[in-house]
Amino acid sequence: MSLEINKNLVRAYFDAFRDRDSAWWQRFITPDFVRHDPGLDFEVRGPEGVAKLGEVLHGGLSDITMPIDEVIAEGDRVLARLRFQGRHTGEFQGIPATGRAVDIVVMDYFRIVEGRLAEHWALMDNLSLLKQIGAIDA
Repeated sequence: MSLEINKNLVRAYFDAFRDRDSAWWQRFITPDFVRHDPGLDFEVRGPEGVAKLGEVLHGGLSDITMPIDEVIAEGDRVLARLRFQGRHTGEFQGIPATGRAVDIVVMDYFRIVEGRLAEHWALMDNLSLLKQIGAIDA
């Protein structure tokens, strides 16, 4: 696969995640996909795991946007630097809705196999997120 195709696949992932596009997940996420994310208390595996992650994030946050600042690719790896933005309108990690805006930095690193996402390492600024929703003092 070309580097541009791989970069576009990662860009499309964020659109599909925002839109909860399960058909896209079934087509472009491998069944043995795994997301490595130290901020989660559950495992994300395969398209079903991505759907569960979507339920958690969309359940606590609305008006989600993920503007991408930069996408870099080499071989079968793609790194995306972006922002995760939304509003805390539902319970999130046990914290009742506050209505506050959320805007955090995210770095997502993907491994691609045969045109599908196979592995994902996610680093989100969870400390800033918790401060922004009032879960901890700023």
